[in-house]
Amino acid sequence: MQPFTKNVITVIKNIPTGKVMTYSQVAACAGSPRGARQVVRILHTMSEKYALPWHRIVNIKGEITIKDAVHQKTLLENEGIVVTQAFTLNLEQYQYKVEPIDFDL
Repeated sequence: MQPFTKNVITVIKNIPTGKVMTYSQVAACAGSPRGARQVVRILHTMSEKYALPWHRIVNIKGEITIKDAVHQKTLLENEGIVVTQAFTLNLEQYQYKVEPIDFDL
């Protein structure tokens, strides 16, 4: 497994219940600020295998953009996150703010 992939998995697993991160935020925390698309790929291929809380990842506008938006909305609402009928949420309120992690420690 590539180091960036391992880092992304670690970052996603550490998002607390009731909080979200953006794809680009996860990428930056994992060591590649321009790796948002790679985060999408990792979520798509590894969420089930690594029991990732994939539903806690949204786009930079606070929107749910996956095909199964209703399922993601339900999972987020079960954690206390208010999601509008347009599948958006308030990032100022729910975004998990964390500094990039130094994985070389």
